[in-house]
This record gives sequence, structure tokens and C-alpha cells, in this order.
Amino acid sequence: MRRFVADKAKHLINKTRTTCSSPSTTTKVLQRGTASTSPSSSQSVVRFLSTDSMGSDYSSTPLTLNNVNPKVLKCEYAVRGEIVNLAQKLQQDLKENPDSHPFDEILYCNIGNPQSLGQQPVTFFREVLALCDHPLILDKSETQGLFSADSIERAFQILDQIPGRATGAYSHSQGIKGLRDTIASGIEARDGFPADPNDIFLTDGASPAVHMMMQLLIGSANDGIFCPLPQYPLYSASITLHGGTLVPYYLDEETGWGLEVSELENQLKTAKSKGINVRALVVINPGNPTGQVLAEANQREIVEFCKKEGLVLLADEVYQENVYVPEKQFHSFKKIARSMGFGEKDISLVSFQSVSKGFYGECGKRGGYMEVTGFSPEIREQIYKVASVNLCSNISGQILASLVMSPPKVGDESYVSFAAEKEGILSSLARRAKTLEDAFNSLEGITCNKAEGAMYLFPRINLPDKAIKAAEEAKTAPDAFYAKCLLNATGIVVVPGSGFGQRPGTWHFRCTILPQEEKIPAIVSRLTEFHKQFMDEFRG
Repeated sequence: MRRFVADKAKHLINKTRTTCSSPSTTTKVLQRGTASTSPSSSQSVVRFLSTDSMGSDYSSTPLTLNNVNPKVLKCEYAVRGEIVNLAQKLQQDLKENPDSHPFDEILYCNIGNPQSLGQQPVTFFREVLALCDHPLILDKSETQGLFSADSIERAFQILDQIPGRATGAYSHSQGIKGLRDTIASGIEARDGFPADPNDIFLTDGASPAVHMMMQLLIGSANDGIFCPLPQYPLYSASITLHGGTLVPYYLDEETGWGLEVSELENQLKTAKSKGINVRALVVINPGNPTGQVLAEANQREIVEFCKKEGLVLLADEVYQENVYVPEKQFHSFKKIARSMGFGEKDISLVSFQSVSKGFYGECGKRGGYMEVTGFSPEIREQIYKVASVNLCSNISGQILASLVMSPPKVGDESYVSFAAEKEGILSSLARRAKTLEDAFNSLEGITCNKAEGAMYLFPRINLPDKAIKAAEEAKTAPDAFYAKCLLNATGIVVVPGSGFGQRPGTWHFRCTILPQEEKIPAIVSRLTEFHKQFMDEFRG
């Protein structure tokens, strides 16, 4: 990345002034979606975003916005929303004309996609995958020198568990039995309580598992799902798509995004007064987008609440490896429930895990699972039926899920290198989180809670009245207005807090900690310079 030099910085400041100075100018820029002066560039963005032009071109087609499923129209997913579309247009501008903007690259801080930002795959995982996908090389003499002995051994074990030894074949709809055995053993080792492979459903990442449970739980708009605000938009989108009602509970920003049971009780009472039958409680731990790690005592309160109110506990635990502070530790909700004496028939619990997060970051491999406990055999049959509609999850993702839950152990040839890779990734993430946290807290009008875990920071921004008025005139949320100005001036992509839900009258944005460590200083520099200019423009 080229460093900001004096003329580049001056260009940035001037550009920010033109994109965010007056409400009328701001409105035009935000409608265009780019600060580029190229007519062809701005027109292409208009064509991309304009539904009117699309409607005129396809007005005679049978499917229109007037008759498409209204649930699809209503659902939103901010992480890949409008601002990302604008970023991709700016990226195309830079490719065609490198000097078209006051920055030389787009820095995607919007999504938890580690390998797209330079994180390298874990060697052991990829060795095993390669050997499983091309088993013919297992019998070649050169393989012994190219692959570790334990990766070769693990590949043989896995292939023996796959019918036909073929990763290109369908599997059992719950996933390959031997891989589920391995995952169950990993859960037992983590929690200290038994796990049953028949409780494991392997899925293409955690998202399909969430959708599967929403299909099971939601029958009508009268069925409600407790969901934290702020929340990962997968939950609001899936609840909307399946026709249910999101019942919000607000996390307490003043106490580090804590979950207060009194808030749950109040929101449950309100929902019941509206005729909503609340079926389940979603908890994200560690938190997305908020980055908090729940205290064990708080988890016990949550389990007690679900038990008392007869709610299914949906535990999103995909960031269980991502804990950065020594005073906090990850505990699965299943471990908490079992340690409280609650057995299989006492509480219904679904926990989600994914190979996309942690230190592995294998987002594109689409691997994950849900562990389903506390459901009757009849309901489990229905879950299996829903899973079988999709035939099975992909085999590479299934293999990775088993490797994540059963990595190399002390004494294995790969253990030293594996442990070094894991420590290197997690310690770097912790440093990046701390650097960005400190940077946000140094800026006027921005406060940011401690980054305890996950892959994100969710700073709060107190915007001047003039900026809020400009956002209103641009017909956009104030934090989206800020994020668009930030993108146009610096190339940094963040997600407005309004896409995650937040207390009325507060504004935030989510920023990942995933750009490579050597790029963090440039992000801090760009952001600091932009923010100062933005506040100078709108303070008065």
C-alpha cells in the first residue's frame, strides 16, 4: 500500500469537503454512490442502483416488485448491502483509472472473511483436504516428503469413513457418520460432558442451520424469536423470510454489551401483550457485531430464563476460538446447562459452529454444524426431513468441521507448526483489535467498548445535528451517511449500525479487525484524518 503523502492527503481532504460539505451536494453524491468525476462511472452506479430503469426494461416479465414474495422485499442483509455495492464500483473505478480517487485500494472492513484479506489457511487442514480430494497421491512415494505423517494418517482415516472413498459423492443427510463421531468427541473434550453424534447435523456453514431451525420454529407471524440488538443480520433476515416476528432485546452498551434478564422479561411481557408466542431465544457468544464475551454467571441466568419460560435456546457459538482478554473464557451453553444439572429432557438447546471463523477462516469451504439436544424423537425426525431436502452439506466442509473439532495433538508431527499458526493468528487479531479500539476512542464523539472477542468492533458515534440533518435530506440513516462519506473519502468499508439494530437515537458502525496487521496503521491514519475533517464540516 502506498503511504499517504502530502498531496494525497490534501486530495482526500478536498474530496471529503466536496462529498460531505453541504446537504444538497451530499445528497447528490450519495445518490450517485461515488465521488468519481467520470460521467461513465457515475452513470453506471446509477444504472446499478436504479429500480426505475430496471422496471422499464423488464415491465412485461411475469415477476415484478409488485408480485414478488413480500417477505423477500422486506428482508435486509446489511453486511453485503448498498455500501458494499458502492465499494465494488469504486474498486472498478480504481482498476480502470488508478488515480480516480484519493486512495489506491478499497479496504474491506465490512465482513468476517479472513482469507480474502490475506490470512493464510492452516497447513494441516489444507493438507488433509488435498489428500482426501485426490486420494491417488496417498500411494505415491513423493507424498511422504510433501505432507506430514499425521495429515496422511488422518486422510486415510477419513476416506475409510466415506462411502466409496469419494468426496464428490452425496453423504448421509446429517453428514458422514465417522465425521460426526469425531465432532462429538471434540465437543466432549471441550465441555467435559457427553455428546452424541446423532445430535450433530453437518451443514454448509452455520447459516443453513439457522434457517433450518427458523423453518421448524416459525409457523406464522404470531411466532416470535427473541433476538439481540445489535444482532447479526442473518437472524433478522431469516426470521423475516420465514414469516415470523423478531422480538428484540437490547444489549446494554454501558455495561460492555451485557445481556440483562430484566430486559428479556420486559420484552417477553410486551410481546405476549401483542399476541406474539415467543418460541426461542437467540444468543450470540462471543458477540457479533459487539465483540463481548458473556460471563459464566450471565450464561447461567440465560439458561434459567429459557428453562422457566419454555424457550428453545439458539446459541450462536461460531466465534468460540476468538477470545482476546485473559479475564474472559468461552463456555458453551450446553456445558453451562449440564453443569447446572439440566439434562436432555430439561432444556431444548441448539448450538451452532462454523469453520468460517475462529483462527481457521475457511469461509469459502462452507462447513459447520449444529448440535441439537432436548428435542423429542418425533421433532428430530422433522429436523432430519428438512435436512434431507437439501440432500447433504458439501463434503469438504464436513471434513473441515471434523478437523476443527479434532486438530493435531501434542506428539503429532504437525502439532508444533499447527500451534504456532494458531497462536500467530489469534495474537495478531488481539493486537489489531486493541489498536483499532484505541484509535476509535481517541476520536471526537466516538466511544468504543473493549474488544473481548469475535472479529469486530462496534463503536458508537455521536453525530453533529448538521450531519443528521444532511442524512435526512439524503434520505439515509445518519450512520449510513457517515459510512458512505468515509468510503468515498478513504476507501474504507464499514457497515452502518442501523443494519444491525441499535437503541433509537444512537448511531454506530461495525468494523472488522481482519485487514492484515501491516495495513492497520494506514486504516487508522485514513480514518483519523477523515473523521477530523467530517467533524469540522458538520460541527457548526
